[in-house]
Order: sequence, then C-alpha cells, then structure tokens
Amino acid sequence: MYPTCYNCHVQIQSDTFTNASPEKVLKEAFGYDEFRHSQKDIIENVLAGHDTLAVMPTGGGKSLCYQIPALIFEGITIVISPLISLMQDQVSSLEKKGINSVFINSTLEWEDFLEVSWRIRRGEVKIVYISPEGLSSNKIKDLLTNYHVLVSCVTIDEAHCISEWGHDFRPDYLEIFQIRRMCPEAVMLALTATATEAVRNDIIRNLGMNRPKVFISSFNRPNIFLNVKPKIAALDLVCDCLERHKGESGIIYCLSRRQVDELTVSLKHLKYSVKPYHAGLSDEVRAKNQESFIIGKTDIIVATVAFGMGIDKPDVRFVINYDLPKSIEEYYQEIGRAGRDGLPSEALLLFTRGDAKKIQFFFKDLEDKGKAETLLNAMVNYGAMHMCRRKSLLGYFGEIYDSEKHPEQTKCCDICSRGKTPLYDATVPVQKFLCCMIRTNERFGTQYIIDVLLGSRQKRIVENKHNKVSTWGIGKDISKEKWFELADLMLMAGYIKKEGEYNILKMTPAGRNLLVTRENVYLPIGLE
Repeated sequence: MYPTCYNCHVQIQSDTFTNASPEKVLKEAFGYDEFRHSQKDIIENVLAGHDTLAVMPTGGGKSLCYQIPALIFEGITIVISPLISLMQDQVSSLEKKGINSVFINSTLEWEDFLEVSWRIRRGEVKIVYISPEGLSSNKIKDLLTNYHVLVSCVTIDEAHCISEWGHDFRPDYLEIFQIRRMCPEAVMLALTATATEAVRNDIIRNLGMNRPKVFISSFNRPNIFLNVKPKIAALDLVCDCLERHKGESGIIYCLSRRQVDELTVSLKHLKYSVKPYHAGLSDEVRAKNQESFIIGKTDIIVATVAFGMGIDKPDVRFVINYDLPKSIEEYYQEIGRAGRDGLPSEALLLFTRGDAKKIQFFFKDLEDKGKAETLLNAMVNYGAMHMCRRKSLLGYFGEIYDSEKHPEQTKCCDICSRGKTPLYDATVPVQKFLCCMIRTNERFGTQYIIDVLLGSRQKRIVENKHNKVSTWGIGKDISKEKWFELADLMLMAGYIKKEGEYNILKMTPAGRNLLVTRENVYLPIGLE
C-alpha cells in the first residue's frame, strides 16, 4: 500500500520535473518512497520513447506509469479514458497534488472547452484526459495538431476495450488508431488489468503500436480468498458473508438493474448500510452513492458492472458476485477491487449454470456470438471446477501457479481449504481428447473438439469431413460441461495449450508423451 501523499495542494509548475529522474518525481510529486512491481521498468521504457503495453492487476499502480513520464516529458500526455466519472476523479486527484491536468468530454460547455484549450496551448497543462469518442471531433483534432501543442505521450487506459476478445469491448475505442496519425512522434502506452494473449495481440494491432515492449505483472492477488458457493438460498449466503465482514466495506455485483434494486431493498430491511449503483439512476444519485461509499458513510454498494472502474478505495474487504460474470476477465477485474491495501479480503461467487442461460440471451444481437460463448464457457468452467481456483484463474492468463512454492497460500480458495482433493482416473477421456486433436490436425479450439467428440453434425464439422474421423462421437458418454471441465484441467496440467487469436489447441510434449507411454492420468474430476 502506498503511504498518504505529503505534498498535496502544493502547485507544481509545468516544467518543475522536466528531465528529472523517475525517483525524484515519485518522491516529490507523489510522496512515495519506492516503486512497486514493474512500475520503474515500464516508466523507463516509456521515457526512452518505446511503445509499451503493460498488463498489471487492479490496484497495481497503473496510473503512475503515465503520470510520472507526463511530468518528465516536455509536452503533454494524452490519456484516453473510458468513463467520464473516471476522468473527473483522476483530474481531481491530480489537482489536489498540484499537478495541472484537465479532461475533455461531453460534459464541458463550449466556454469551458475554450478555456481548457487555451491552457493546453500555453503549456500550462501536463495531462489531458479525453474520451475515445471525442477523438473523432474536429475541435479535438484541431487542438492536438496545433503547432503550439507538443504531444509527448498517448496513454490508453483500460486498453482491453479495444479488443473484441476483451470483456468490455467498445467500438469507440477503435477510433483511437487515428491519434497515431495526428501525433506520429508521441510514444504510446497501453494499460490494462486483464489481457490474455489474444487480447494483447488485438491491442497491439488495433492501436498500430510500433514493436512495443510488453510487461506482464503477476496476476496473483494472494490476499484475496477465492470462494465459490452454489447459488441456493442466495440472500442467506450474502448475509453470511456480510456477517463475516461486519462493518467492513464491500461491493455486490448483479447482472441487472432490477436485481440491484431488489437486493438493495432486501438488505436495507435487514438493517445493513447499503446503497445501489446502476445506469438507471441519475448522475447525481450515482455520484452521491459512490462518494458515500468511498468516504465510508455507506458500507455496501450493490451495483451492476458500471461501478468500480478507477475507484480509489483500498479497504474493500469483500466482493460478492451475486450473478455469474460474462467472462473471467470481467470477474478478475471486479474481484480485484478488493484488498488493494494488501490485507486479507474475500471474493465470493454465487454459482449456478442457470445464470449462463440469462447471459446468453444478450448474445443474440452480437455479430460474433462465438467469442462471447467462449468467454462465458471459461467462466462457467471456473465456477464448476474441483481443483485450486487460484491455479485455474492464473492459468487462464498464462501464469503458472505452483502452490508448493507458496505454502502460505495453501488455503487460498474454498477447494484448497477443504483439504486434499480426491483424484479420479481420467486416462481414457484424456486419451480420447488428445486423439481427437490429432485427427483434426490441431487446428481448432476447445468447443470444436468437444463437438466432434459428442458426434455433432454441425455444418462446419461435416464440411471438414470430421464426422468421418475415428474420434467422432466417441465421447457421448460424458456431458458437454464435463468435457469443458476436463479440457481446463488438461490445460492446467500442461498436456495441451492455447495458441493465437482464436485459442487453437495444441498438444504439448507432455501430452504427446502421455499418448506414447499410455501412462495413467489422475485428475480431480469424476466423469462417471
């Protein structure tokens, strides 16, 4: 946890730290004694003029990675930010530290825009927050290309929004590419808390980044206990969690506004300190409820996914997912709002496959339902699995978690806290899965392999003549859900891996060795 900044309210001149060392800026402008994680490496790479993609967990200090270079660079730093409230919070926080910053979005009146533009052209501002849709407006194009304005750095916050594989894809983010043409000499920094390999590749391509260096911090948040319970008597489960964290701050996420309102009413009747947050409330009410939560007047916020991005509240002790998130990326970002001070916290997911059916209803209007289904299936598999959830969660993002190297985390999730998980003989199903990958030339993803094993006659399978291969239909004795769960366990065990934008399954040397030696495989999944 960072200490409280001691330098608040002292106005910093725009050239105070030009060409200063990152350590000097960290100490004198922000009041911190040392960098955390990979902050210093990221900052130095940006200062050297190299495009940079940084994947850091929620609460990992992403903002400093552009704020410190912004004070060192001669020109201004443009920050593309997805939410108006987030921009306003960031500017307010920086202004309290004496750092001149402004935002440009739809809330600005014309007179205010003229004043902000004048300050930027006179070199009085170091950081400018702009909404992605604002980049397409002529007034901002004219401002950024004005010969009085030197843009040294362009930062894209929440960069996963530019990827169709991201959990929060926004078409407006595709407009960001044009800023590369407007500011060709500026270094580009993309920041996100959640990015698989496919998302990272999308970000680099869609932003036109020039051979960026990619920094990936550990996704492990060891202070967060991962807890999943069957969604039976849901309100009772919520109350049990609230009693475990009596008087502490927490967030409860729901899928719909209606559910937010109903749960808020129920908890108020039970005398809990709680307020709602969703897009159906007025801006004034949302802001008031958020402020009440941040300053500690309200213990609990019940919200849709609209809440939490950029919230600077380190002492959130629990996050409850009342409904199933749409993806592991969304889930990881939400639970990451807990325990940012490093103290023990809890992430409780109330799991039922029925929630997946509700979510699928929203897929009907999507152009690419397949991607949405793939992301949702991974979330369902996480909730249904029978092995260490931390290992699964980190494995999803490509990070290997060895519990033997972290003995202090032996009870990191609900499964591990129950003691040793029973193992079952999964030799034959694993062999069937691997053989099916070979018969289809290792050119497809998990869904396709499972469809072949289940004997599907989908048009794509028939056209590829995979209804003729020896593995077609040999897996009908196992449910589709169990096959997905088995595939996840094989990934974590290192028998298969995912490659490329479409998560094509490839066999690892360990997987090939299994087929050659025919050794028995034991996994924590009952398939009978």
